[in-house]
This record gives sequence, structure tokens and C-alpha cells, in this order.
Amino acid sequence: MSSVTPLSELRDKIDAIDKQILLLMNQRASCAMEVAKTKIAQGENGSFYRPDRESLVLRRIKDLNRGPLSDDTAAHFFRELMSACLALEKPLDVAYLGPEGTFTQQAAIKHFGSAVKTVPATTINDIFNAVENGNCQFGVVPVENSTEGVISHTLDRFLNSPLKICGEVEIRVHQNLLGLVDSLDQVTEVFSHQQSLAQCRQWLDNHLPNAKRTAVNSNTEAARLASANKRAVAIAGIVAAEIYQLNVIEKNIEDESNNTTRFIIIGQQISASTGNDKTSLVVSTGNQPGALYRILEPFARFNIGMVHIESRPSRQGLWDYVFFIDIEGHSEDDDVSQALALLKDNVNMLKLLGSYPKAVL
Repeated sequence: MSSVTPLSELRDKIDAIDKQILLLMNQRASCAMEVAKTKIAQGENGSFYRPDRESLVLRRIKDLNRGPLSDDTAAHFFRELMSACLALEKPLDVAYLGPEGTFTQQAAIKHFGSAVKTVPATTINDIFNAVENGNCQFGVVPVENSTEGVISHTLDRFLNSPLKICGEVEIRVHQNLLGLVDSLDQVTEVFSHQQSLAQCRQWLDNHLPNAKRTAVNSNTEAARLASANKRAVAIAGIVAAEIYQLNVIEKNIEDESNNTTRFIIIGQQISASTGNDKTSLVVSTGNQPGALYRILEPFARFNIGMVHIESRPSRQGLWDYVFFIDIEGHSEDDDVSQALALLKDNVNMLKLLGSYPKAVL
């Protein structure tokens, strides 16, 4: 019969390991501070955050991991460690769709780690403005939901913005009904962001068919309004319930169980190739036979996978459209570069929105 290690001995071993981990973490932090000094000496004075470098580090950690911790758990740990080290070099200000407690803020923290300073903005346009004006180094905006499709305000804002996409992050979205009511019969109004109202349409039809549905700028704002009205409820995340001291009346009321929102990171930076990237672009073409074929053919010729394509009115003329396209690869990759060069000759306008690492977590 195998012997069992005494608990006191195991605890002593854990204490010794913790001491080593703490020593190594501080050694890493010291190296990060030296990196900052070197960058400053070389004339860098902008953001020290490099999305391509962080992506490579996290993917390497996943490759090196042998368990029993999961790959994602190991990557989350190192994300937080890198976030703390970066804050020692130069803190990051990241704009998000506020107020505090929104899914956009959760996306910002998931991507940048908890050491980042998140700065709330009222609208998606305000997020773009904050980064364009240099008040924040980066912004996080929602771009696509698995249930309701693209967020049109984000796509439209890119048409006139110089900002680049330099990262992406996905959040599994659970919608909850929050409020101070004792029963659903008392509810006269439901507050939430328009996307969340749409994601819970079937549940609302079945359980609150007569309640007024009011769209607001964010789910956290909806929670604030519900906290001031005892006959109103909000659709929001659990964090919003904690902030505004609301009861969770019903959990997970989203119509699709795999409801996920994709967010993109916007900034002034251009990310280097990592070997596991996406490229986003917008093109416009005349309303002519074969126009869409001429857009797609270069990608097929160079065997480049298309992740997503979305058309939007160009606002330049009746029935004129622009196409937002996500493809596999980086614009510096040979095949992508050649395809984009060919595409440019086939369309009226081509704007590269950014090449960036695929989401790691």
C-alpha cells in the first residue's frame, strides 16, 4: 500500500515553491523595467504594449504547458503577469463602453489584464475619439455577436477613422434579468442595450410580452435605471447586479446558449506578423455585374481563407455599398500581399483596417 505524504510536508513544499515563484516574478518585472529604459533610450515614447509580442508569448506558454493546469489557465496567469509588468514600464489607458461593469470592460481586462486602467466612454464614437485624440492608447469596441451579427456603429465609424485594429478578444455573454421586483407580473419596462434586447427577444416574448423595451447605451446603464425604478428591470451581467445592488431574477436568459460577442482592439499601432493572424479591410466597388466576384477572386487565387464578409451602405450614392472583410493571414505575408495588390486594381477603394494576432484566450 502506497504511503501518503503528510499534510505538513506538502504545505512546506508549497511554501518553498511560492517563494521561488515570487522571486522569479520579481526578476521578470525587473527585466521589464530594463526593457522600458532601453526603449526610452532608443527614442520610443509611445505605448510599450506590443500585441504581436504578447500573442507570441501566450501561445508559447500554451505550447510549453504540461499540466495539470489547463492551457487557458496558464495563459491567463501569464496575461496577468505581463499586465503587471507592463504597468511598471508605462501604464495603459484603455477606453471602453461604460459605465463600469459592462461586457466591453470585461473584454478589455481579459485582453490587457487587470493592471490596465480602463476609461469609460458613453458611446462607440466616444471610444474612437478618445484613441484618435491620444487621451487613451487603445480602445475596445464590440464588432460582432454570434446571435445578432455585426455591430453597425463600429463598422461605420471605421470608414472615417485613421485607427487600426491591433487585436481581438471574445467574451461568452450571459444575459441576466436584474431588478427589485418581487415577481415578473410587476414589470412594466425592460432596459438594456439594443443588442442584448435582441439576444433575449424570444425569452422576453414568452415571459414579458407586455413590458416596454427601452434601449440604452449600455447594460450597466440599464442596471442603474432599474435600481431607481421598482417596476423596471434590466438585462445585464452579474457584475452590474453587484454594482447597483439588484436581485438576479432570472439567469442566462439569452436565446442562444453559445451567445458570444467578439470585440476588437483599436489603436495607432501596426502589429507585426505572428504567423497566426487575421487581416481586416474595407472595399468599395461600383454597382456593376461581377463586382462581388472581382472582390473575392484574388483571395481564391492565392488560397486565402475568408473569415467574414459584411456589406454596408456607402452613403455615397443610392445602392452603393462597401464591404467589410476579414481574411486569414497578415498583410505582410507574401500570399496576402499579392492578393491585396490584385484586389486594389479591381475595386474603387481599398482600406486596410489592420492585421493583428488571432485571439489567444
